[in-house]
Amino acid sequence: MSAFFAGIFGNEWGTFVMSLVPMIELKGGIVFALSVGLPPLYSFVLAYAGSSVVFALFFFLLVPVLNLLKKIKFVESFAEKIENYIKDRADRSLKERKDGNKKGLSELTLKMLAVLIFVAIPLPLTGVWMGTAIAVFLGLKFHQAALPVCIGNLVAGLLILGLAEFCLWVAGTTVILDYILWGLLVLAIILLIVTIIRIGKTKGGKAE
Repeated sequence: MSAFFAGIFGNEWGTFVMSLVPMIELKGGIVFALSVGLPPLYSFVLAYAGSSVVFALFFFLLVPVLNLLKKIKFVESFAEKIENYIKDRADRSLKERKDGNKKGLSELTLKMLAVLIFVAIPLPLTGVWMGTAIAVFLGLKFHQAALPVCIGNLVAGLLILGLAEFCLWVAGTTVILDYILWGLLVLAIILLIVTIIRIGKTKGGKAE
C-alpha cells in the first residue's frame, strides 16, 4: 500500500494527503511516512500539518455543509441524523467531564477538556475530524477549540509515533508498518460502515 500511495503522491505529499483522510488522519500519515523511510520527526511534522489543516477548514464548513444538505430532499433526513449523532457524541463527551469534575472547573474548561481528551485517543473513530465536530456542537469558538484540538492531536501523534517506532524496532523492517497501515485502513472502513448504520438507526438524536 505504501509503495502504491507514494507512487501517486510522493513521500512527503503522500504523508500530508493521508493525514487529511477521515478516520485515518494523523495516525495513518505517520505510519505511512515511516514506512517509506522518512525521518521520525519529519514524519510527525508532515502528518501533524495535514491533520491541522482539517481542523481549520472543517470547523467553519461543517455547519454550512450540513445546513445545505438538509435542504436537499433525498439526503435531508440522513443529514439531520448526522447532526443529531454528532450532538449526541458532544453531549456524552461533556457529560463524562462533568461527572468527573471534582475541582469545580468552569463549563468552558470542561468543554475544552472533552475535546482534548477525545482527540488525544489514537483510534479511528476519534481524532481531528470528529473532535472538531464535537467542538462545533459544544458551542466553542474557533480560538477556544484550536488549543484542545491541537494539543490532543499532538498527544495522539506522539503516541502513534512511539508505537510505530517500537514496532519497527521489534520487526527490524518497514514491512510491519505497511501491515499496520493496511490494518488501519480495514478497521477504518469497518468502523465507518458501522457508524453509518448506527446513524441511520438514530431516533431523536440518540444512537440506538
